[in-house]
Amino acid sequence: MSSQQERVVIIGSGNWGSAASRLIGKNVTKSSRFEDRVNMWVYEEVLNGQKLTEIINTQHENVKYLPGYKLPKNIVAVPDIVEAVKGATVLVFVVPHQFIRNLCKQMKSAISSHCRGISLIKGIDFNESGPLLITDIIKSELNIPMCALSGANIANEIAAEKFCETTIGYENLEDGKLMKELFHDDMFRVGFVKDVAGVQVCGALKNVIALGAGFCDALEMGNNTKSALMRIGLIEMQRFAKKYYSNVKVETFMESCGVADLITTCYGGRNRKCAEAFIRTKKSWNVLEEELLNGQKLQGTTTAKDVYLTLKKDNALEEFPHMVTIYRIAFEGLPVERIVLDI
Repeated sequence: MSSQQERVVIIGSGNWGSAASRLIGKNVTKSSRFEDRVNMWVYEEVLNGQKLTEIINTQHENVKYLPGYKLPKNIVAVPDIVEAVKGATVLVFVVPHQFIRNLCKQMKSAISSHCRGISLIKGIDFNESGPLLITDIIKSELNIPMCALSGANIANEIAAEKFCETTIGYENLEDGKLMKELFHDDMFRVGFVKDVAGVQVCGALKNVIALGAGFCDALEMGNNTKSALMRIGLIEMQRFAKKYYSNVKVETFMESCGVADLITTCYGGRNRKCAEAFIRTKKSWNVLEEELLNGQKLQGTTTAKDVYLTLKKDNALEEFPHMVTIYRIAFEGLPVERIVLDI
């Protein structure tokens, strides 16, 4: 193996991380640019008395988060984060965003000085100043260049090799091309846009709009109403992105990370499903997350709350009536029928 080869490490092994590992594991073996072995950091769990890492490394399947799909044999599950990332030149981040800072602090001394990364995390963080991109958090901790990947990418459909598209947002074109080589496949078509912020804002806010789609479905309002709410939501997504990131490109919202992901999420995602159940069952968000998501996290409710608090602080609630209404139905007991009236 040449020392010039890229050493790829995947940080995370959930549903999406495992599906992504199938693409990455296959693509690294097609190119002399990459080492064949790809470490995948796995948060250790015990299933029926056996460690999840041992199951993955012997059965080559993540039986908890992506059952029924084999992982390439060159994907190696590693439970220790420092061991997993040793010498890494390419980091693929696909963990819930609340774990990012702590993981970065642990891995900082172990990665290559020439490392760069890509975030597959669909979310943004917030602090007292406002929205905070996941790529910026990683850059602040590791001081590495970052790309972002997002799109209409339901993990099980990708694992089943059903055709879809995705979008890579890049700052440096060469980094973007490297990441495309890592992910692009006949059934997983990668598009480019020089807009790291726009790709991530789309990936976060579509989860909020999907809550509204779920409320609409609970009321059985039909496709015309749902489509109208999605269009209104897309406009507010764009307005929010422009308000907080002036360099965001309008065309980003026409990419897979924008309109396509919004459509997919509003018809088939976990946020839509839980929002419909929230209205029909009257159960709490925490209970629904536990009952319906098999260990996955519900991102839309957290983001809805963060967006609302940010807009309130900035005296901008009136500019975003749809997202404000979604928040108030989700957390303040506003009647769900207001979903089509307060826009």
